[in-house]
Amino acid sequence: MKKIETIKGLENIIPKDKIFYNEPMKKRTTMKVGGLADIFVEVENKEDLIKILELEEEIGYVFKNKKLLETATFHKSYAYQIDRESNERLEFLGDSILEYVMTEHLYNLLPNENEGNLTKIRSYIVCEESLYTVASNLEFKKYMNISKAQENSSGKSKAILADMVEAVIAAISLDSDIFTAKQFIISNFKKIIEYAINTDNLKDYKTTFQELAGKFGINKIYYVLLEESGPDHEKKFVFELNAIVKGKNKKFGIGTGGSKKEAQMEAAKKGLEELEKYEENTKDYSSK
Repeated sequence: MKKIETIKGLENIIPKDKIFYNEPMKKRTTMKVGGLADIFVEVENKEDLIKILELEEEIGYVFKNKKLLETATFHKSYAYQIDRESNERLEFLGDSILEYVMTEHLYNLLPNENEGNLTKIRSYIVCEESLYTVASNLEFKKYMNISKAQENSSGKSKAILADMVEAVIAAISLDSDIFTAKQFIISNFKKIIEYAINTDNLKDYKTTFQELAGKFGINKIYYVLLEESGPDHEKKFVFELNAIVKGKNKKFGIGTGGSKKEAQMEAAKKGLEELEKYEENTKDYSSK
């Protein structure tokens, strides 16, 4: 029954006159033999059809309107080539659904947690890196469609695959309801949620660096933008963390990210690695 529902959903991406129910297979075979097939489908591109069905298996949800799932796999570079809608609108909706679902889930799951910590936990769960982890677990890279030009530049980047996760979330919600989308989210983000809640290392690295640096007599911390590149939808930022130590400028680390905040966080994280070398000896870094 599930397979029949799966094929019926293809009516949104395959012309109805190419789908046949209770079709005599003797009409379709060289030897003119065979019984009735529950469903027989004529397709121009078998590979694309198989990809959609395999993606449903990965997701664990059978779409009634498979065009929604197909659209979720269309990066704008590819959609433009084939004159189809890209996944950007779905991504926009999925981003809001994901944030709402996580906000409600954490609110109910952690009744004693304050607003600040809830926000920090949620931010980690819905960040690009977490979305990319989900995309990798579901092997979305196999199903994402991009243009040759995009393939030759940055390819199926973290940002593109993270966006696909949000697009799929929206597609599920539109095809069914937000409760089904919530099931998909909670199931696939389970380990990320557990880590975010239980780890002691889920920190704002910039704040942590500033606090730890104060113990070592380091002040006047600042970040220098070294590089900004890439198109608007896939920016790359490179920041360098600097601080004044005994009146002299000291470089602590360089970070790269898809946003200024992400790059600065990475720079602060690397800066912490150096500072922590001195924490065990409780020595003032400025004396080094």
